[in-house]
Amino acid sequence: FWPKEPHKKYDVAQWMYWQMANQGPKMGEQGHFRRTANAGKNGDQAYALLRFDNEVHRIYGVMNLGLHKKKYLAAGEYTIADMICYPWATTWQNRNLDLNEFPNVKRWLDEIGERPAVKKAMAAGPEYREDPASVTPDEQARRSKLLTHQRAQAVPKEWS
Repeated sequence: FWPKEPHKKYDVAQWMYWQMANQGPKMGEQGHFRRTANAGKNGDQAYALLRFDNEVHRIYGVMNLGLHKKKYLAAGEYTIADMICYPWATTWQNRNLDLNEFPNVKRWLDEIGERPAVKKAMAAGPEYREDPASVTPDEQARRSKLLTHQRAQAVPKEWS
């Protein structure tokens, strides 16, 4: 899933870097702010929602342009670039956008989603999910602190 030809490798690498620097982080941030807004106890999230809803819309637009007259994202073949972008792109229903605005992405999602290995991979996971109701309030607080309330550490004294 990583082409041998240098120009194809470069094409795949561009999409992989794009996914790691754009699609994953921005869609993750959008999800974070949508959840905090839905929780109703985190103050006004209007700016964050506008910012990341627009950013996610832009990201789908980048993919739509990248898939114009192309079956796959990179190298003219199914690669790791498709594999790492696909799971994030499948979450469009929760992203406050209309997938019909992105016909190339819609087609790509449909085609990639029919691959047997993709079906198998996307079906995996429920056995690893945790029922939120089973998490104690103390554990919820501990996780929240780890996830959203970390601050920088000082250089340890023993390093001096």
